[in-house]
Amino acid sequence: MVHKKPAQPTKPAAKSRRESNVERSAYFARREAAKVLKSVLQGDANRRAVGSIKTLVYSPTIRNKKATFALVCQTLKYLPIIKDVMEIANVLNSKWKRQAELMYIITYDILFGQDASLTGDPEKYLILRKGPLQSALAKILVKKGAKRIEDLMAQYQIYDVKKPRYVRVNTLKMDVETAMFELGKENVVQKDDMIPDLLVLPPSTDLHSHPLVTDGSVFMQGKASSMVAVALGPKPGWEVIDACAAPGNKTVHVAALMKGEGKIVACELNKDRVKRLEHTAKLAGATNVEVLHENFLNLNPEDQSYSKVRAILLDPSCSGSGTVADRLDYLLPSHTSGEGGDESRLVKLAAFQKKALIHALSFPSVERVVYSTCSVHQIENEDVVKSVLPVAASYGFQLSTPFPQWARRGLPVVEGSQHLLRTDPVEDKEGFFIALFTRNATHIPETFQKVEQDIDLNNLKHEAVKRQHRQKKFVRSLPFTRLSRLYLHRNSMICRR
Repeated sequence: MVHKKPAQPTKPAAKSRRESNVERSAYFARREAAKVLKSVLQGDANRRAVGSIKTLVYSPTIRNKKATFALVCQTLKYLPIIKDVMEIANVLNSKWKRQAELMYIITYDILFGQDASLTGDPEKYLILRKGPLQSALAKILVKKGAKRIEDLMAQYQIYDVKKPRYVRVNTLKMDVETAMFELGKENVVQKDDMIPDLLVLPPSTDLHSHPLVTDGSVFMQGKASSMVAVALGPKPGWEVIDACAAPGNKTVHVAALMKGEGKIVACELNKDRVKRLEHTAKLAGATNVEVLHENFLNLNPEDQSYSKVRAILLDPSCSGSGTVADRLDYLLPSHTSGEGGDESRLVKLAAFQKKALIHALSFPSVERVVYSTCSVHQIENEDVVKSVLPVAASYGFQLSTPFPQWARRGLPVVEGSQHLLRTDPVEDKEGFFIALFTRNATHIPETFQKVEQDIDLNNLKHEAVKRQHRQKKFVRSLPFTRLSRLYLHRNSMICRR
């Protein structure tokens, strides 16, 4: 009799493979998180962020977005304590300081997260020093008089901001109705009451990996941010400058409003942000965007290259105080240290904003200038506008009213404050400011006025041709009688006029 060898159990092997996959996934998530964290911290230190935390995490280069986002946010939340712990434990020597961001993330996992799958050389190095790290944390608790980690971290709690998910339909690629149909398969979708191409979804809707987002058919963009390009009101065929363009959401919105016609010069000084801007333009299919790696202030208004520019969008660097919660900026060192509202920083920002706005107004052919910030501070908003009004008047500009139906206007500290637009960070879930300057017709070059008339005439003819085509289709559906022939002849004569 032949005795068969008992079958070997397969469950332990399968479990081992699962653990291996988890470890591998966690390993790469920590590296991706370290890359994002480095960019975030450098941008915060230089006051020139490449993008918000969300923007960086949900870029195409990040594969494990969910794990990476959680690691970056949690590490930033605990970062002040992590730095103190590492300093007391003296674990960052010269070799590992070059990978400081990765070391922060691993330390977070060891002290506050999951350290069960810590594989990799930096991980092994810190695991061997787990005792000194925990001892250092205990010393901090005693020093601060805190019994629990929760007590120690109370001031760094993440706030739950219930904000609707806004998405702007990129009409260069898709019409609003089609986007509503596609998004409506899984979500409740409705049109915004002010922005024609903006859709509103429930607050917790996650669309980062949705096909319409990944292929640039729709952009996740807040309502206030979407109001800026609409306020500028560029027309197809115009030449426009976006003075501080990256990451490019407003730039490609302008391109969509121009129906991909004309030209947009998108300026950006920061090299990394230029790449982001180029990616956004390509994703949107905005072929009329010309990215210029240059400081807007270096553009010469008298240069013939800009002699046909008719509108300028100026959304300069600002404190970002209006979008702190949405951007997760409250996690950044500059905010937790109290520097976010630092008066000297605001004064420097306002000086640059004023200089950039005066420069925008100085272009001789420009008819419309929009100045916008995502700040709630008067010094960056009404005070900047007030300081440039005499210069604006000398160039023939006056304040106009964007979105007259909007209730919240500027603070009454400047003449014409009723023309300024504000959104409230509590009521509207983000704080924005928009000022629209328009040039008097007497200061607009006559050649532009003639071109405008020609464009309007061409549009009328185009609409007449489309109307004639629709009427022909309608008549074909009728019985071919003498009356229908007369109807067709009469309307074709009208379209020829």
